Amino acid sequence: MDIDESPQDLQFRAEVRAWISEAFDDELRAMMAQSKNGYLDKAAQVRWQKALHARGWAAPNWPQAHGGPGWTPTQRHLFQSELAAAGCPPVSPMGLKMVAPVIMKYGSPEQQARFLPRILASDDWWCQGYSEPNSGSDLASLQMRATRGVDANGEHYILNGSKIWTTHAQWADWMFCLVRTSREGRPQEGITFLLLDMRTPGITVSALPTLDGPMEGQQEVNQVFFDDVRVPAAQRIGEEGMGWTIAKYLLEFERGGSFAPMLHRQLDKVAAMAAAQPGEDGTGRLVDDPVFRQRLGATYVRVAATEAAELRLFSGVASGTSIGAASSMIKLVGTETAQAISELAVDVLGPYALPFVRDTWAEIQGRAADPRLGPDDAAPIAPRYFNYRKASIYGGSSEIQRNIIARQVLRL
Repeated sequence: MDIDESPQDLQFRAEVRAWISEAFDDELRAMMAQSKNGYLDKAAQVRWQKALHARGWAAPNWPQAHGGPGWTPTQRHLFQSELAAAGCPPVSPMGLKMVAPVIMKYGSPEQQARFLPRILASDDWWCQGYSEPNSGSDLASLQMRATRGVDANGEHYILNGSKIWTTHAQWADWMFCLVRTSREGRPQEGITFLLLDMRTPGITVSALPTLDGPMEGQQEVNQVFFDDVRVPAAQRIGEEGMGWTIAKYLLEFERGGSFAPMLHRQLDKVAAMAAAQPGEDGTGRLVDDPVFRQRLGATYVRVAATEAAELRLFSGVASGTSIGAASSMIKLVGTETAQAISELAVDVLGPYALPFVRDTWAEIQGRAADPRLGPDDAAPIAPRYFNYRKASIYGGSSEIQRNIIARQVLRL
């Protein structure tokens, strides 16, 4: 893809920057600076996404027929780059980036009319029901039962079981969920894709503590229990037993995406912190230490390689090529590079990176903060480090991504 910017591209970039300077206000900037996972709490996240929606920019990858802006791949890349450079929050992916493409491809016209406008406007908040306590990366082994039946209210499924590591289930209005509707044949053949209203009787959400700590407003993962939960068959996407095919299609969107702009910003921040830290001997600057500079330079090379891979992917999409295994490559290099940057940040700050040195979100929200103090930049560093440990597991572990690349790209 030709990445030389045309006059139209330069004008578009300026338009995006001008909008960000107005919409990304001081309150949102302060909260993002202290976010451990790159997102805001629900109220602020919805406010940000509704601002994007009002401008027509909430779903850059959606087709115009469903409310997308009709941008070129170059415009989408420029847009994501400007958001990342400004430190803006990404949109919550479960609705806009994950289930929406599935509904567009496999949903009925009635399902598209019902769900897509509310997803686009961030009126409905979504979570993903894939993993189970005994079925992590081996998704085909999932066991949550869905028994089909008919009563006076029509055809339905009764769900029993649980889902785990369910991000933001405590906030969700809806869940897209994989359930087992048959045990005959191969395990993949008995899986069905359902949409669940989280207010349905029999659903219980239980928060799970994580190593990144109880930072207020940023509790992230949950276990969700289902006890005779009734789901209308009209909320099934595709035919019964198609869930595995649909899940693989969705994972292309979960695994892919634009990592490089975010990685550039994070690494630049690490370099700036290193410029303010003394060297190993207590003199000079850490950024001037030759061993540290070698690590920093090598990480910048990884970020550049990630960006090159993403540009190749965007070029393929522009020519009509399926994302396919390329999403596994982006997911692999993107998440592992993000982890490397978080490790480097902890090393730069040393003792100031101790977890929970300062609850700056508490101060922003007017609550009592932990009395121990540390630099503002230090507060989210350790929680972010711990939070990013999961990045090489969710959406398919790095080992699974390498297997996909070996089979589909290297033909091993």
